[in-house]
Amino acid sequence: MRVRSLPNIVMVLLGLLVFAAPAVAQDADPGGYGYVAPDPSLQPVVTGSVARLLPVGLAAAPLDAPPEVQNAVWAANKIIGLPYVYGGGHNLRFTGRGYDCSGTVSFALHGANLLRAPLDSGSFMRWGLAGKGSWFTIYTNPGHAFAVIAGLRLDTSPAGDPSGLRGPRWRPVLRSTRGFRARHPLGF
Repeated sequence: MRVRSLPNIVMVLLGLLVFAAPAVAQDADPGGYGYVAPDPSLQPVVTGSVARLLPVGLAAAPLDAPPEVQNAVWAANKIIGLPYVYGGGHNLRFTGRGYDCSGTVSFALHGANLLRAPLDSGSFMRWGLAGKGSWFTIYTNPGHAFAVIAGLRLDTSPAGDPSGLRGPRWRPVLRSTRGFRARHPLGF
């Protein structure tokens, strides 16, 4: 058995301390009233410019997307899987035990800092600019709204989704947009 020299052991221990130090610093309280560290499991990313549906039902935001797009994806991840509740999310705090279609879209846009108060599907028909956007497209009519964010559909309706589940979800396929108006935020 070969015995290591004391200087080699000291170097190994110093190396471990150097690599461990950033983890300790990250866990320290950054201060500030009400600070809550973001849950990294709700903020996955993927290379490129298109969001990706993950096996757990959450979406990974594209690394090439602007921060507003990433924040919208991560915000929506927080409500994925909650039940469909008519009127859900339509309050100034964007909260609810569940969300309806426009409450879901409003929640994501609020997470991107693009919407100050929730809108119903009829109000989304006049929101933003007409047509498809490069990062966000809100499809809306008087009775329903859904969004396509970085190429991935956020919808409470299971239309085209083999799961058949209602409520806020990232959907694996797009759906027909016949009968819907396309709207998008300025610059996106």
